[in-house]
Amino acid sequence: MGGHVLDLLIVGAGPAGLATAIAAKQQGLDYLVIDKGGLAAGIFRFPTNMVFFTTPELLEVGGLPFVTPYDKPTRLEALRYYRRVADTFDLSIAFDEEVFGVAREEAGGRTVFVITGRRRTGEATTRRARAVALATGYYDHPNMLGIPGEDLPHVSHYYSEPHPYYRKRVVVVGGKNSAAEAALDLYRAGAHVTLVHRGAALGDSIKYWVKPDIDNRISERSITGLFLTSVRSITPAVLHVVGPRGPEALPADAVFLLTGYHPDWALLASAGVEVDAERRVARYDPDTLETSVPNLFLAGGVVSGRDAAPVFIENGRAHGEKIARALKARR
Repeated sequence: MGGHVLDLLIVGAGPAGLATAIAAKQQGLDYLVIDKGGLAAGIFRFPTNMVFFTTPELLEVGGLPFVTPYDKPTRLEALRYYRRVADTFDLSIAFDEEVFGVAREEAGGRTVFVITGRRRTGEATTRRARAVALATGYYDHPNMLGIPGEDLPHVSHYYSEPHPYYRKRVVVVGGKNSAAEAALDLYRAGAHVTLVHRGAALGDSIKYWVKPDIDNRISERSITGLFLTSVRSITPAVLHVVGPRGPEALPADAVFLLTGYHPDWALLASAGVEVDAERRVARYDPDTLETSVPNLFLAGGVVSGRDAAPVFIENGRAHGEKIARALKARR
């Protein structure tokens, strides 16, 4: 089987994928980035008014300055910055191309990866590369509760903006940053908010300026907080839960299940990557980011497992340089 063979195919055009592309280009590698959506699509799906926890310099890739007048950059600024990154470094990116499989074949006595996918138009694609870097993150795969009604139209695992929920009854499920920020945003836009969490209290990892705000709103009952409470099912009008007071039916015009996200384990498995059965973390060399499959690398949040919190842009952006250096040395 013929066709052009890249030195490196990078799957995912988020910050980690862009950082890997920049490093590959600087090392003189023949590379291409492909993404099933648009540039930095994960960040685009963040809440509209989100403010990052980190400072702007920790979001930088390729040494390009992230200039902002604020201590904490916004989602909108980050999207503008990563567009500038792609243009400044003139990165080779193919959008709207989803990857479905990563296989291997022998060609000229060497192993070559065969990456199959499909464009938005429905056209099947096949690309070949001597090495692959999966920079697919985890934000595309929410942690499902596995309950009846989870797929109803008024239920979502993503939160964007509050206006459509003015004067409506909204239930937010979760106990970390996403849930706390969504609950506060909805409350301040005039929604009647109930926050449901299976734990005894909200997580300590919540942003330091958000934590006292959400705690105070719950204490004064501006937001109803139900703790040690689990969701059992969802109907078009009611969320059924069980907590310290026994079974309850919560009226809900909208439900946000903000219970976290995880990497694409199916894609990792199809590529032959070993994944720890308990923590669901892929096995890889921390010095090179190479997986159990030779010349198949991971970059960014995809290296996380059940707990995605420890891996974010500020540490995932360094993965690209390690990958490019490893490939350059092998050439």
